[in-house]
Amino acid sequence: EISIEDLLKNILGGCEETTTGVIRIKSLEKEGKLLYPIIAVNEALSKSLFDNPVGTGQSTLDGIMRATNILLAGRDVVVVGFGRVGSGIAYRARGMGARVTIVEVDPIKALRAAMDGFNVESMKKAAGHGEVFITATGNINVIRREHFELMRDGVILANAGHFDVEISKKDLEELSIRREKTSEHITTYILKDGRRLHLLADGRVVNLACGEGHPSAVMDLSFSLQALSAEYIVKNYDKMTKTVIPVPEELDKIVAIMKLRSMGLEIEEMTEEQKRYSESWLMGT
Repeated sequence: EISIEDLLKNILGGCEETTTGVIRIKSLEKEGKLLYPIIAVNEALSKSLFDNPVGTGQSTLDGIMRATNILLAGRDVVVVGFGRVGSGIAYRARGMGARVTIVEVDPIKALRAAMDGFNVESMKKAAGHGEVFITATGNINVIRREHFELMRDGVILANAGHFDVEISKKDLEELSIRREKTSEHITTYILKDGRRLHLLADGRVVNLACGEGHPSAVMDLSFSLQALSAEYIVKNYDKMTKTVIPVPEELDKIVAIMKLRSMGLEIEEMTEEQKRYSESWLMGT
């Protein structure tokens, strides 16, 4: 039998790709239980500004449309969470003609949503009018009994954030008199008053369960960061501590430049004069 201690002898470090994963690893670090250094790939700009909002934003709506064949234009869509993933979903749903409401617990994110033109409401208020609900919080039971009780007939429930815990299946079971497998990806819960609530993918992440996940054209950014971060660990592990470490800025920029080149794009470069001007306290003040 191989012990954890034996396994750790061969581990130099690791990388973490997901938002909830980084949160858990930071918790381990805080409690002194992190056993080797972790590079937080998820926090790199070449990942968080593209994979999360762009990749998940598109693939989530793709999964929902594949599973239901609904027309998003004119639909009342409620996005729960306006972080990297939720905001990407919201912008793309609006771009397809949906009327989008944001539910958010963070006042800064809620204000950003409002200033960007989205309707912002509590979950209880949004529950009464939404037609499609998409969770993207990484938390548990964000849509639950008191919200199901207010929903209109025929709503669609989808999760794009975390495991199958964001939408309370326990409460759905308790409120319903029966459930039907409407299609491969849709479970319909029939409530005591006859209302039907359609849960996609049994509450699991809808872009993977009902679609094909992110296009490779955005995942290449994340995988490149993973590869370069792994190389960085191999070269620098003897100087690293058992903490959560950001992706080095130079690696982040290398990936962005490589992606731009693959798209046939180029960026401007500062002149030596501009570099001096931007770096000196003697100029421009």
